[in-house]
Amino acid sequence: MFLQNLQKQLRQNIREYGMYIALFVIMAIFAATTEGIFVSPRNLSNLIDQTGYIAVLAVGMTLVIVIRHIDLSVGFLAGFLGAISAIMLVQWGLPTFLVVPLVMGLGVIAGLITALPVAALKIPSFVASLAGMLIYRGLLLLVTEKTGTIIIPDETFNALGNGFIPDLPHFLPVGEKTHLLTLLLGFVAIVLFVLSQINDRKQKQAYNFEVLPTNLFVLKLAFVALLIGGVSMVLAAWSGISWTLVIVLVVVAVYYFITTQTVLGRHIYAVGGNPEAAELSGINVKRIIFVVFGSMGMLSALAGILFTARLRSATTTAGTLFELDAIAAAYIGGVSAAGGVGKVIGSIIGALVMLSLTSGMNLMGIGIAYQYVVRGLVLVAAVIFDVTTRNRGR
Repeated sequence: MFLQNLQKQLRQNIREYGMYIALFVIMAIFAATTEGIFVSPRNLSNLIDQTGYIAVLAVGMTLVIVIRHIDLSVGFLAGFLGAISAIMLVQWGLPTFLVVPLVMGLGVIAGLITALPVAALKIPSFVASLAGMLIYRGLLLLVTEKTGTIIIPDETFNALGNGFIPDLPHFLPVGEKTHLLTLLLGFVAIVLFVLSQINDRKQKQAYNFEVLPTNLFVLKLAFVALLIGGVSMVLAAWSGISWTLVIVLVVVAVYYFITTQTVLGRHIYAVGGNPEAAELSGINVKRIIFVVFGSMGMLSALAGILFTARLRSATTTAGTLFELDAIAAAYIGGVSAAGGVGKVIGSIIGALVMLSLTSGMNLMGIGIAYQYVVRGLVLVAAVIFDVTTRNRGR
């Protein structure tokens, strides 16, 4: 009975579980081929930090694709706004707590500008955002023309891409390098997850909704608890939770709440499912387009800040291919090319898949040319998987 229930759930939710299976297989392969280096605390910590800016972009791109659009400008917009943040810090002498919100505000404005021809003039988003990509590429070169690479000495700003949360005093008998606060936060996360899942299950049962069989539900709780605990222990063995990870988790939590618990979230998916029907039902489709693209611009600014902080400098090539990595992460994470389907958590898994491939192949010494081929094949496989599962659903 257990195996039958498990097979049934896998068949019914293969679209959602497929990306988790893919990530597990990829990490297992690289763990074996690199003799464990891939899953070492140092490498996993670096992997999470490297994933940060792409994960942030992928969250925004997921919503853009959900409403049946695309935004190619986000890569060089992130690079341009990252350079603007460096200029504000180095040349204008502004503090970090002012630079971050100012740059994110500029990102919102940039996103709204991209949305204007799409919403008002019905210009394809591919064309509008392609124009934006070229414009921001030119602006990035203009603002760095005289200085070239702008070195950022501000340690507070740089900590956003390289720093870690502080630790608790070591009163417990653990290793000196063990990050106690990370272990504590991991335990709290497990408790909150279990309680939320139990509460959600009770609510569904109260309304006679279908829920997982008890044995599979317990297995799910145990698996996720072990995963959170394992990641917490690995991070605690290095330097703990980075500020980049904190920012990504906050972004995911906010967007998960918006997309699953608010009217705005329901309207976004309604527009993606059928824009004409959404318009007829009273949803302001133009407003949704402005909101989603404005959000994408804001997240592009945040991604640019994280990337610039990680490099401790703004470069003339920042943002190159960021948009393609974000689009690939969104598709691998389960967003549908047909629109209306996709989860922000899936986009994070997709980003981890893409960066895991890059990190693993680098550790194996595989050339960059082959890396692009492999990543391209993975993206093609994700799109084929999307089309196949949609056709089966019909």
